[in-house]
Amino acid sequence: MEGVTEIPHGAPPETTFYEQVGGEDTFRRLVHRFYEGVAEDPLLRPMYPEEDLGPAEERLTLFLIQYWGGPTTYSQNRGHPRLRMRHAPFTVDRAAHDAWLRHMRTAVDELGLSEEHERTLWKYLTYAAATMVNTAG
Repeated sequence: MEGVTEIPHGAPPETTFYEQVGGEDTFRRLVHRFYEGVAEDPLLRPMYPEEDLGPAEERLTLFLIQYWGGPTTYSQNRGHPRLRMRHAPFTVDRAAHDAWLRHMRTAVDELGLSEEHERTLWKYLTYAAATMVNTAG
């Protein structure tokens, strides 16, 4: 048939970024390392009202897993991400943006991803951080 591409039997299905980088374990390691930095950060730590950072760590982990093609547990539990709305109560200025990225950079570097995967992930994280800024300064 003209215009139809036949997929050969036995051809592997395309994998998601989530699968390519190691699945849930990779995102759990990323976010856990990130929150180790946040726990010691005098600027970011006060933005997390819970005494234990565990719930925030779990929310970010599930969000990133879903975003990158893994299970949709985040939306099943919390609905639409609405990231800007969820961050609106907090003052997110350039200093907070920079601190967030500094801790995330450390976490990404420790994953040991391929250059292409690291670049893809970092591009998204820098974009996401920029969109959360809601206060000049």
